[in-house]
Amino acid sequence: MPTVVKREELKTKRILNTILDMKFPPVARCRLLSRGMEPYHRLYLFSDDVTGDKGCLACGNCVDSCPVLRKESERLIKTEQRTSFALESTVGEDCEQCYSCVLACPQVDTNIKDYIVDEKVVDVIPQVKRITALDNYFMVIAALIFGIVIGAFLAW
Repeated sequence: MPTVVKREELKTKRILNTILDMKFPPVARCRLLSRGMEPYHRLYLFSDDVTGDKGCLACGNCVDSCPVLRKESERLIKTEQRTSFALESTVGEDCEQCYSCVLACPQVDTNIKDYIVDEKVVDVIPQVKRITALDNYFMVIAALIFGIVIGAFLAW
């Protein structure tokens, strides 16, 4: 039987998978799953303690990282806001599910970002075996030349 911590972790992953499988930008929901503003965050406010606050900072990182808005910049004319809500309303169901908005958000926990990178982001650039074989060949030649130069320097 799994421990309480394991059950909570499995429950969080199930909820996270549900959120990430939706066809909308997931940054706001992932931010709400996070612990909120960390005390070491570099936002200094003298009047209030913002530790644990899960509200959007309106930093615009998610808006800037969205490929849909980079391709169709006329969508940004609809609003001047740079929040996760503005991202959801301008992108909507056209989300490409690249999760770059979540990875760019400073308030999303690192463990959620790690899970997305490990489980959800797919490698889209396949390696050509011929090129990697040539890389090793050129490294052997470079190491040989480097060895000759060092040997000549030491022999002198």
